[in-house]
Amino acid sequence: MEVILAKNSGFCPGVKRAVDTAKSVYGKDVCILGEIIHNKTVTSEIAKLGTITVDGVDDIPGGVKTVIIRSHGVGKDTLKTLEERGYEVINCTCPFVIKTQKIVEEYHGKGYTIVIAGEKSHPEVVGLNGWCENSAVVIDEDYEKIDFDKYEKVCLVAQTTYSIEKLNRILQFFEKRLVKTFDFFQTICYTTKERQEEAEILSKTCDAMVVVGGTNSSNTKKLMRICQGNCKNVYFISNPDELEYKKLSKFKKVGIVAGASTPNEQSMEVFSNMEEITEVKSPNAMEEAMTAMDDEQLKFRRGQKVVATISSATDDGLMLYINNTKKEITLPANEVDCENYDKADFADKIGEEIEVMIVGLNPVALSQKAIRAQKEEEEVIAKIKNGEIFTVTIDGTNKGGLTGRLGSYEVFVPSSQIRIGFVKDLEKYKGKTLRLKAEKVDEGRRKQIVGSQRVILEAEKAERDAAKAAKEEAFFNSINEGDVVTGKVVRFAAFGAFVEVNGFDCLAHISDLSWTNAKTPAEVLEIGKEYEFKVLKCDRETKKVSLGYKQLQPKPWQLAGDKYAIGETIKGKVVRIVSFGAFVEVEKGIDGLVHVSQISHEWLENPTSVLKVGDEVEAKIMDMDVEKEKMTLSIKALTPAPEGAQRPRRERKAEENAEEGATEEKPRRQRKEKPADDGEPREWTEGGVGGVSLADLINNN
Repeated sequence: MEVILAKNSGFCPGVKRAVDTAKSVYGKDVCILGEIIHNKTVTSEIAKLGTITVDGVDDIPGGVKTVIIRSHGVGKDTLKTLEERGYEVINCTCPFVIKTQKIVEEYHGKGYTIVIAGEKSHPEVVGLNGWCENSAVVIDEDYEKIDFDKYEKVCLVAQTTYSIEKLNRILQFFEKRLVKTFDFFQTICYTTKERQEEAEILSKTCDAMVVVGGTNSSNTKKLMRICQGNCKNVYFISNPDELEYKKLSKFKKVGIVAGASTPNEQSMEVFSNMEEITEVKSPNAMEEAMTAMDDEQLKFRRGQKVVATISSATDDGLMLYINNTKKEITLPANEVDCENYDKADFADKIGEEIEVMIVGLNPVALSQKAIRAQKEEEEVIAKIKNGEIFTVTIDGTNKGGLTGRLGSYEVFVPSSQIRIGFVKDLEKYKGKTLRLKAEKVDEGRRKQIVGSQRVILEAEKAERDAAKAAKEEAFFNSINEGDVVTGKVVRFAAFGAFVEVNGFDCLAHISDLSWTNAKTPAEVLEIGKEYEFKVLKCDRETKKVSLGYKQLQPKPWQLAGDKYAIGETIKGKVVRIVSFGAFVEVEKGIDGLVHVSQISHEWLENPTSVLKVGDEVEAKIMDMDVEKEKMTLSIKALTPAPEGAQRPRRERKAEENAEEGATEEKPRRQRKEKPADDGEPREWTEGGVGGVSLADLINNN
C-alpha cells in the first residue's frame, strides 16, 4: 500500500499563532472569547492550564483581566466594548481575517452593500459583519434567490476558509447581474486554497482518503466534501484513535489531508500508524512528510519576490506569513522599507500585504528594502539604456580595459573608450570616477554594462567646437579694425596681455601698451579690470585680434609743451651716453640731450669722464621742439664759469649735428671770408662755436 501525506498539513500560521499565545498566556485571570480553534484535543489542553472560554463579552466572569481574541476575529463594537471595560486585549485574529475586516469597513464607509460569501453562523463571518454595522448580505448556496439588482454598489468578500469552487460559481453569477458597480476581493486564505487543491488532486488519484480535523471545523468539512466528490472511500476522523487502520489495508493508495486547525502531530500519527500495517510504502511518502514538517526553504530561491501578510509588529521587526510556509518569518527592523522603524507605526497595518524579497536561505531571510533597491536599479538601468550618462568608480583592470560595479551590474570600459587617444597606463585609473554612456547592456544572467567615456568627451568637444565657431562668427561680424572696444584683462604673458572682448580672447602686445616702452604688462594694466582698447588688426582666417592700449593714450611729448618751458630747470637721470653728449630722462618718454660742450665749463674729450648712466643731474632747458620731440639741455648753464676760464672749443662740426634720433641734418653754416691780414691777432672759430684768441692760447702756453 502506498500512503501519501499532503504537504500542507498541520496548523495554518494564523491558528498556530493563536494556539501558541493561548499556551503562553494562561490562568484564572485569562479568558478566550470563543473556542481558540475547532479541535477538542487542543481546547482540552488549554482548559487544563486554567484558562476559561466564554461565548460573549457579557459572559466574562469577574477577576478576568486579559481577553484573548481567537483567530476568527470579532466585530468592531466587541473590541470597543472590551477596551471600554478595561480588559487587556490580546488580538490573535488571523492577519488574513484582519485584511478582510478592513476591506469591509472601508467599502461600507463608501456606501457599498457588503456581500460575504460564507457560512452565516461561522464566527469569522459574524465578526466580519460587525465591521459594517451588521448590514452585510451573507450568501452561501442561496445566492441565486437574492435580488441583487436593487443594489447600486456591491463589494464581495469571502470567508477565508470558504470553498473555492463555490466562490467561482458565485462570481459567474455576478457577471450576469446588472449591478452598476461591483468590486470583488479574493480573501480566501492561501493555506485554504492549497489544502483544497491538494485534496482535489489526491482524492482523484487515491483509492481512499483520510481527513483529519475537528468535526465542527469549517475548513476541514470542506476538505471532506471535496474528497467525497472524487473518492468513494472517505474517512473523517477528529483524532488518530478513531481510525480503523486494518480496513485501509485493502487499498493500494491512501491519501491523508488535514484541516488548518489540526495539529501536525495528529496527521503524522495517522501516517505512522498506517505505515505499521503495510509492507509496501510510498518511496516519496517520508520525504513528503518531512517537507510538510519544516523544509520550507526548498520552495524559495534568492532574489525571488513574494507577497507576505503582516501578522504582528515587534521591536525586532515585522512578523510575516508567506505562501507555502507554516510558520511566521521575521522581517528584521533594518530591512523594513521605512526611515526609522517603530512597531507602533504598524499597529494598524496588521493583515496588510507587503512584497518582500528572499535574500537568504537556510534559514529563509527576507528584505523589503531589497525590493526598493531593485526597483531603483531597474529605473537607473532603463535610463542608462536610453542613453543617460552615469558614473562608476573604477576598482580594477584587465587586459582589455577597466572594471567597476553599478549595483548588481558589472561595468566594463574598453581601453579604446576611456578617453580620446591611446591610454598606456590603465592602473592610474583605479579609484577614479568616470562618466560613461552604455554601449551595451546585458540584463541576463551576466548583468554587465559595457560603457564608454570617449563618446561623451567627443560629443562634448564637438559641442564646444560648434559653440566656439558660432561665437567666433558672431564676434568677427561685429568688430572691425579701428574700432574702440572695452575689454577685460584676463591674463599676462611676457609678450603682452590677453584681453577678453565679448567673450573672445584678444592680444595687446607689450609694444602697444605704453609709449614709454613698458617692460611688463603689469606696469600698465591690472588683471580683472576693464579698459578701452583700439582694434589694430582683425584676422578672421587666423582668428586673431590685436589690440592697442597706448594708441588711446596721449604721447608724453604731446603734453611736454604745457609742462616744460625754455629756461626752466629740470631734474633727470642719465640714461644713455654717446660720444657727443649724454641723454637725460626728463620723464618717461621724454629725453633731453646735453651736448658734450654743455656738460662742463672745461673742455671734455668724452662725456664719460664726468657722467655715467644712472646719475641724477639738474639741467637747464636751452631749446625744445615738441613737434620733432627734441629737447636741448645744459648742465654747465646752471654753474658759474670758473674765474679766468677760457671758453672751450666746440667739437668737430659733424658732432654738432649728430644728436641721436635726429631726422634732419642741420644746414652747414657759410664759411666767413677770411679778412685781410692786417697784422692783428684774430679769434679762432670752428663750426660757429666761439673759442679763444690765438694770443690767449700763446700766453697760456
